[in-house]
Amino acid sequence: MFLSVFDLFKVGIGPSSSHTMGPMVAAGRFLDLLRNSPFKPSGLRASLHGSLAFTGAGHATDRATILGLAGFQPETYDMEKAEAALAEIKRLKAVKPENLPLLRFDPEKDLVFDYETLLPGHANGMILMATDEQGDVILQETYYSIGGGFVLTEAEHAQPPTEPTRQTSIHPYPFETAAQMLCMARDSGKSIAELKRANELKHIGRTDLEKGLTHIWNTMNACIERGLAADGILPGGLNVRRRAHAIHKALMAERGMNMNAPHSANDWMMVYAMAVNEENAAGGQVVTAPTNGAAGVVPATIRYWLDHVPQARKALISDFLLTAAAIGGLIKHNASISGAECGCQAEIGSAAAMAAAGFCAVMGGTPEQVENAAEIALEHHMGMTCDPVGGLVQVPCIERNGLGTIKAVSAASLALRGDGKHLVPLDSAIETMRQTGEDMSHKYKETALGGLAVNIPNC
Repeated sequence: MFLSVFDLFKVGIGPSSSHTMGPMVAAGRFLDLLRNSPFKPSGLRASLHGSLAFTGAGHATDRATILGLAGFQPETYDMEKAEAALAEIKRLKAVKPENLPLLRFDPEKDLVFDYETLLPGHANGMILMATDEQGDVILQETYYSIGGGFVLTEAEHAQPPTEPTRQTSIHPYPFETAAQMLCMARDSGKSIAELKRANELKHIGRTDLEKGLTHIWNTMNACIERGLAADGILPGGLNVRRRAHAIHKALMAERGMNMNAPHSANDWMMVYAMAVNEENAAGGQVVTAPTNGAAGVVPATIRYWLDHVPQARKALISDFLLTAAAIGGLIKHNASISGAECGCQAEIGSAAAMAAAGFCAVMGGTPEQVENAAEIALEHHMGMTCDPVGGLVQVPCIERNGLGTIKAVSAASLALRGDGKHLVPLDSAIETMRQTGEDMSHKYKETALGGLAVNIPNC
């Protein structure tokens, strides 16, 4: 099993990695399929299923699918160009992807929210179709958006896991469990970040790896800064006001007057995370960490460390990200990072475990303490439901990122007070999260059919 740090941390757009980025990526893959096929398409159709249907409008899934079929991709997304393209598609009732002919596509008729048909592979399913001049389907593919911007075709999803020895033989430290990771760290004398870096260097040069990690952090930090500066009402109809700007302004004033209370440390963590997730809710550029819905936890923890911990050094940010990615990879491989699959425990819980591990590592924690920090953070998000009000990534998601950050720092601090020995292994917590997700009602897995989503008046 190998998941790159750049698989877990991907630059994309809000408000959702599984509901916005994933469908856009799937549409791009379908266009590539068309470009390499012998068929001569005249039109396109799409149907959204499961969670993509139930909360698709609130997550801009329809918009992402349309733009994806027009050739837009998350990494190079330009909001002004997207708005112009949407207006043109609505006018022409057609899209014109690069290296393909003008294709009929009326968003009002050719994009269907199918609330009745749940596709068998995953809760986030979509079917993309190409049609001939008569409107008959000549090419069709099913895609599953499995969380964090990852997309699989139906055939890819159905494939049995690759044999570990064949898949990981090129990596010097091919750990698939936390127990294996700790064993390799003990035997090699390396930190978890050093294990992860060695594996990454089998695929990318050292200079490019460091440049990529720097780019990831710079994008995260720019998102925090935009969120702290912006004000107003978030889109979507809930009339949720951005709060990060006002809170940050008040915190800065209190700091200037030496009025900081000890608990204001929590407010700083909250405001950094809320800034990111308000930007995400507005459709801005974010980094999956490991998802958009949980994108605030890791950057907020890093920013808190840099701004408020005296011994913090920017040179260690790469170690933070590599350690966090090692933990995120274990969770994705052995359980899930998808809210539609396992609830919010798989999003905020995973993000908090990643952030706790990274924070513990840069604070000088041993591999055993790092693993303990991740376990504590994940354990205390167990059973958390995903119940977005109005299907929007706003309530309770924005505040939830702030609380996840506080839990991550607290988990790391607690682990650093110990020697790394603890009762519940991280592997057990990950497996428990997976089982809990399987048992959880679909109402609480990003469908907006239960929990807060149905108990807020006038929503």
